[in-house]
Amino acid sequence: MTERLYYDDSFLYEFDGAIAEILALPGSGRSAVILDRTAFYPTSGGQVFDTGWIAPSGGSGEATRCAVIDVADREDGAVLHVVESAAGLGQGMRVLGKVDAARRLDHIQQHSGQHVLSAAFIRLFDAPTVSFHMGDESCTIDLDTRELSAEQLQSAEQLANQIILQNLPVGIRYVTQEEALQLGLRKIPPAGKARLRLIAIQDFDLTACGGTHVRNTGQIGCILLRRTEKVRQTVRLEFVCGQRAVATARRDYQALSEAAELCSAHLWDLPQHLRKLQDDAKTARKSQERLLEELAGHLARHLVAEAPAANGRKVVTGLFLDRDQAFIRLLAQKCTRGTDSVVALLASGAGPAALVFAQSPGQPFDMGALMKEVLARLGGRGGGSKDLAQGGTESEALEAELAEIGRKLLAAQ
Repeated sequence: MTERLYYDDSFLYEFDGAIAEILALPGSGRSAVILDRTAFYPTSGGQVFDTGWIAPSGGSGEATRCAVIDVADREDGAVLHVVESAAGLGQGMRVLGKVDAARRLDHIQQHSGQHVLSAAFIRLFDAPTVSFHMGDESCTIDLDTRELSAEQLQSAEQLANQIILQNLPVGIRYVTQEEALQLGLRKIPPAGKARLRLIAIQDFDLTACGGTHVRNTGQIGCILLRRTEKVRQTVRLEFVCGQRAVATARRDYQALSEAAELCSAHLWDLPQHLRKLQDDAKTARKSQERLLEELAGHLARHLVAEAPAANGRKVVTGLFLDRDQAFIRLLAQKCTRGTDSVVALLASGAGPAALVFAQSPGQPFDMGALMKEVLARLGGRGGGSKDLAQGGTESEALEAELAEIGRKLLAAQ
């Protein structure tokens, strides 16, 4: 079992220890170094691992360092320090270890901020945290509640930041499972451990946790709530703390400022401006749809009037290089509706080449089967019903193909 130095001092970044074991990790070319004691935190409890390096004692120059790229727990309590190469390391060797201080401090701020935020939701809305996840850019907690209003989120964020401003002391204590049950913990840990490590925020929160934490709440810096989403029977809340919150707020402000400048609007007027743009776009879209409907109707009447006729039917064919599949589908429908004597064989050239075959109800052909037959020759995929089918192809011989099919359909009895 590895002695975990971070349990008693989350701000311990350098330490010495001895190599207990070195394991080769199959299939990766990497190794896992087990030390008798470590300040490196392994991924657990929602918090991600530390990085840094280990090197033989007295040889901490860059040439002798082995970069620690992952840290994990083993079932027997050992901590695995994953390194790209363990060259220069050996069992029993004394080593110096150094944790990436900036990464550790970021994790300290996020994890301690989560404790404050989870306690705030308990106090205000009796919404306990059921899970916590720390990502590279943001963190999330899942709250045992069906919904949270914007006002509730604002209240919890405000309370959490008030606790930070009070700079309350954060302490560590160890108790037995039986003692923990009498202390009013925010979350009762599962039974199994003889000794529990508790993180106590003075007069605000007490919970069992093995993570790294601040000494005073002021070290969290601040908490910024980002967004929520419904996940099964819980609400997932995204948040950031400390320097992450500052960086995120700066990035958000820059993005909003750029968007406001592009819209020639003041930053605070941007939502109203965007709503107006959406309304204008919706109006323009409806107007465009009406115009396309009218255009398709006029064009359909012209095409049907000019189409060759034989055996009681007219066959309309055409390749429209500047129209997309949606338009030629509409055009085909306009050609074949309101009559029992038209077959339309149309193709579009705007974007991926597309085919639409349609016939008036009562015509004897099967457009779906015809589409599959044509695409089997041209290459592509598609199909449809007896009266309407569509498909896509990369063939460039569409116009000639449509003309040939049209002649056959005109000749059919």
